Amino acid sequence: MERWASVPPGRAAVVGPWGTMTYAQLRRRARDLAWGIAEARPGPGPVLVYGHQEEGVVPALCACWSLGRPYVPVDVSCPPLRAVEIARRAGAGAALLAAEAPAELASGLAAAGAVVVAGAAPAGRGRLPGAGRPGAGDGAQPAYVMFTSGSTGQPKGVPVPRSAVRHFAAWIGEVAAGRDPGAPPVPGPAAAPADVVLCQAPFSFDLSVMSLCLALGRGGTLFLVGRREVADPPALFSALRSSGLTVWVSTPSFARFCLAEPSFAEPMLPRLRRFLFCGEALPAATARRLLERFPRAEVWNTYGPTEATVAVTAVRLTPALLAGGDPLPVGRPAPGVRVWVAPEPGDAAADPLPEGEPGEIVIAGPQLAGPYLAPAASGGFVRLPAAAGGERAYRSGDAGVVRAGLLYCLGRLDRQVKLHGYRLELEEIEHHLRRLPGVGDAAALLVSRRGIPDHLVALVSPEAPATAAAQGDPSPAWRAELARHLPSYALPRLIRVVEPRDWPLTANGKVDRAALERML
Repeated sequence: MERWASVPPGRAAVVGPWGTMTYAQLRRRARDLAWGIAEARPGPGPVLVYGHQEEGVVPALCACWSLGRPYVPVDVSCPPLRAVEIARRAGAGAALLAAEAPAELASGLAAAGAVVVAGAAPAGRGRLPGAGRPGAGDGAQPAYVMFTSGSTGQPKGVPVPRSAVRHFAAWIGEVAAGRDPGAPPVPGPAAAPADVVLCQAPFSFDLSVMSLCLALGRGGTLFLVGRREVADPPALFSALRSSGLTVWVSTPSFARFCLAEPSFAEPMLPRLRRFLFCGEALPAATARRLLERFPRAEVWNTYGPTEATVAVTAVRLTPALLAGGDPLPVGRPAPGVRVWVAPEPGDAAADPLPEGEPGEIVIAGPQLAGPYLAPAASGGFVRLPAAAGGERAYRSGDAGVVRAGLLYCLGRLDRQVKLHGYRLELEEIEHHLRRLPGVGDAAALLVSRRGIPDHLVALVSPEAPATAAAQGDPSPAWRAELARHLPSYALPRLIRVVEPRDWPLTANGKVDRAALERML
């Protein structure tokens, strides 16, 4: 940000519903906030940043990075008590509130020892404070601490080192330029300063780091789309028409939401040249429809957990790959990153399984984050024995398989349920649901009665709006087709159609399974 703010400073850095912020304005606001943080709470500790996609969020993130201090993002959708617990676990000594905070949050932060930096220090201080500035040997220090849901119900803090972010930024820049993701980076910027990059994810979701790296890290423009725009589709598509987007970064579910609008096509975004997806499975039907609507654009699928810095594999989806249907490949690993499939239950030290044999995805290399902040358990982080290299690795908990040199993610290993004595993989049922004609996305849910698993229900979102109304009830035909691939005990008792615009998304833009369950 500091570099691009000088050549030229009047170029747009961030665009949101609130307006446009130039690089000069971003630098000035980041410097003022950095001085405020340094004077309110000196030292290297983490800084909690509270907000969604308000005008003050990006300057707050830049202020933290300018000081060499990790930011701890908390979205406005986070309950105050959970936000305070995150501040405690992260050891955040300072907090920047970019959005109006509930009184319970402000008082809780004070009780947790976090100084709320309500405003900047006197403006116009010039250069940033010297103490804590990033240096050449600081790669092990965290750039940010991202909190994910823990199996115990308590949030797990994942500190992501600066060296991992640098490696990811260099690699994802190559992907955004359409280059071979497995090849070493070439000298020079891989994305043009004229790029306008979509940021659909809230900053508490690490997909936002991909947008930040591709925009501010390379002199482009970060284009923000938040939950208010999603709740007002006419305003959303009006904003997209005037955005000048060149790189689309989002979850697949958000793209499917946009595809429900017939005008969401190349005339709306004539400069768009590349879609990058991460965060959840990309259905083949969604990828095909995007290529039909945007024939001059590329669709890239990426994969990676928060614990490995956003994404570690990528692949451009060609017609030949799409012809294979779901699940789609997630690609080859970034240079220097090792990704392999280990036997189940995950023995990370075992020899990688040969192609075609499913197991657990394991990751090692320069993008590995963690370990989790105390008191969280070690989780999937393991140390390989000396005979296997002795390095740290991360057992993802994701099922995977390698075919023709490409990694496929087969869903979570822990989405197995038991019904009437049979073990069922909900991911497998959803895979077959998505293959049904006219289906864009689907979810399989287990319904219990009096605490006892009773039956399965499928919720299906059609590829195009009003499919069910136009064709009558497709459930009998769908059930007949499912019966050709699934045993009787795995067939949903009910198939319910949910129109694309009613398909619920979480604050991160993923499928909201809790909301789907409430629909029952």
